[in-house]
Amino acid sequence: MNSKVKSDNRTIVAYAAALWLACGLAMSSAQAGDSRSETVKFADLNLSSQAGVEALYGRIHAAARRVCEQPAGELTAASKCMAKAESDAIGKVNVPLLTAFYQKKTGTPPQTITANR
Repeated sequence: MNSKVKSDNRTIVAYAAALWLACGLAMSSAQAGDSRSETVKFADLNLSSQAGVEALYGRIHAAARRVCEQPAGELTAASKCMAKAESDAIGKVNVPLLTAFYQKKTGTPPQTITANR
């Protein structure tokens, strides 16, 4: 088997792993005790292209808006919820182009995910 095929297989495995992470993606609302989530699917997107990254960000942003919807007059709570939900989602997907796009768009780095043993 040549190295190009091995590299392509690793890329597919990496995207599959990212998809599983995103399927379990949970976005919390700003209200205490109220936890809502929405799955953001992106298996159909090419995340090595700018267009694919922008499309995924759009999906994450729209999901955050729906999950964080607040009664009229509570814009601050909704904005904080959306910022956290987007940041958490971008950190969980962990695709460098998406992270760079998010940082350029918002001016802030996404929430970093750390693993403990």
